[in-house]
Amino acid sequence: MEQNASSLEGGHDYTSFSWTLFQEPTSPKSSLMHARSLHSTFDLPELRDRVRVFRDRKHAGKVVAEMLHAYQKGGGIVFGIPAGGVPVGAVISAHLHLPFDVAVVSKITLPWNTEAGYGAVAFDGTVRLNDDLLLNIRLTKDEVQKGIESTSSKVAGRVNKLRSKKPFPGLSKRPVILVDDGLASGFTMRVAVEALRKTGADHIIVAVPTGHLGAVEHIAREVEALYCPNIRGGWRFAVADAYEQWSDVDEQEVITILKKFTG
Repeated sequence: MEQNASSLEGGHDYTSFSWTLFQEPTSPKSSLMHARSLHSTFDLPELRDRVRVFRDRKHAGKVVAEMLHAYQKGGGIVFGIPAGGVPVGAVISAHLHLPFDVAVVSKITLPWNTEAGYGAVAFDGTVRLNDDLLLNIRLTKDEVQKGIESTSSKVAGRVNKLRSKKPFPGLSKRPVILVDDGLASGFTMRVAVEALRKTGADHIIVAVPTGHLGAVEHIAREVEALYCPNIRGGWRFAVADAYEQWSDVDEQEVITILKKFTG
């Protein structure tokens, strides 16, 4: 019987390991990475490979926050990735009584499809390109560079609008909880992690309500812990499928949420 959002009201094992979700390692090096991803990834077994398990982003944030209860009032900080990660992260921040901020990252989109990207740019200027994808699409070097410059300008504008001139908080020797509303390819999240590392974060916890198995495995190898109650495999994956109510989050909604934390 399919489980839906109305049944997610407590009684879970919030420290469940995803033992059955990870493939066996094929070499000593991959064995080490496998062990790290295995032991640092936490899900809710009863939500594996299910859809429509959250009512909306706020409900999803509550479920993830309950999994993160050990970090409550622990000196950490929560970062939401705009736009969709902000409403989720805000709930987590409030539940854990931790400060809230944003980590602005934007994908570099294809000229003919603004929903698909071949790279991403982060708030600190970090740029990562999807080289495998670039090998299979017809973009000139000039077009790629133009995309990087355009996206960098967009990110700088969003940082200015969402953070203004507020100094970036110190991240060393404290838990940094990085939140989005889901992981599809995980590419944007990887760039966000890289940027936070450069900014001084040495203990990053990724927290997302839903994620594709492949993306979860890759991200888990790059962070200290990953919490994802709803992990799904298969060829087809959409973040929106985890939610009963889904809509885009506009910039004004993000600004309104952030004002609640800045007074």
